[in-house]
Amino acid sequence: MKSLERQLREMGVKNEGHSKNEAFIHQMIETIEFVLGTVSSTASYLRLWALSLAHGQLAETFMDLTFAITFKSTGLGGTIVLGFLTWPIFWGVSFGVLMLMDQLECFLHTLRLHWVEFQGKFYGGSGYAFKPYSYEEILGDVLEA
Repeated sequence: MKSLERQLREMGVKNEGHSKNEAFIHQMIETIEFVLGTVSSTASYLRLWALSLAHGQLAETFMDLTFAITFKSTGLGGTIVLGFLTWPIFWGVSFGVLMLMDQLECFLHTLRLHWVEFQGKFYGGSGYAFKPYSYEEILGDVLEA
């Protein structure tokens, strides 16, 4: 069996002077970064799961607070009247708070995933400076020529 160095020489790969210890250390760093990235991604999904549990508990709390008055009243007529009065309160509060939470959740998680996960893995920061489109500059170049 050929040694790794010999195989690389035959393929035309030049030795850049890296020792086996440097390669091992680099591989360990890559492994640690991969494990930390996996834990981070798992934590993101656990955060979403926790928020979905919070939605359920909030809806149940709102229902208990609004309909507790209704079901404590005596008589069928009072229960029906209070039910018609408390139902819009329950629906409005539940819908308003939960929809606000959903919108905030979607916005913040998208922002976090773009800036922390995506930018950290794929964005290199190389390129050229942004130069906005300018009619004045284009017309100035045309008029000077």
